[in-house]
Formats: sequence, structure tokens, C-alpha cells
Amino acid sequence: MLTSTITGREDWRPFRCDVEAEHGHVRVTPHGELDLATVPEMERRLRELHESGFDRIVFDLRELAFLDSSGLRLIMREQAVAEADGSTFELIPGPPAVQRIFEVAFVLDRLTFVAG
Repeated sequence: MLTSTITGREDWRPFRCDVEAEHGHVRVTPHGELDLATVPEMERRLRELHESGFDRIVFDLRELAFLDSSGLRLIMREQAVAEADGSTFELIPGPPAVQRIFEVAFVLDRLTFVAG
């Protein structure tokens, strides 16, 4: 099990990722913190989904407590891959602290957010 390097916070939770195939797409739900320590695991999971043939990924951010710049970079890269190969990458918005990084980075208009 992966964990973030930041401990001692009340909202800290070990990282885990649920993957659930639904009608015509796969929902990926990371839990805890998507940061420098956990992005490699998330990259591996997403690569496996692409290699398995999924062309619509819904990335559910509701269970994230924290997202850093490496997590943002992962999301932006997935968006670019989707645009390049004609697949779909959608985000279900996370809590305010997670959504804030998209606002600060001025990338809200470059991402596709959908209702959960």
C-alpha cells in the first residue's frame, strides 16, 4: 500500500485506487493523496487501462484529500493523451481543496468536468 510522505495531518489517509468498469467506460477513484509519492502507482493503473482497451476514463476526484503539482501534471498528461488519440478523459470534481489547484493553475477550461 502506498502512502504519502506527509503525515501528522488529521485528514491523512493511505493511498488506494478503486477501478470500476461501468457502462461503456471505466471509473477510476483515487483515495487519499495524489502526490509525488503516489503518482507512479496511478500512472501504472492508467497505463494498464489504456492497454486493456478502455477509451473512456472517468477520473473521480471526490475521495482525494490532497492533490499536488505532480498529480496535476498526471491529469493534464492524461487529458493530452485523450485529445491525441481520440479517447475521452473526464473528471468528477473533488472537494474544494483539490479543485483549488485547477483554479490556481488556470486549467479549468482545458479539462472536462462531469457530474458524479
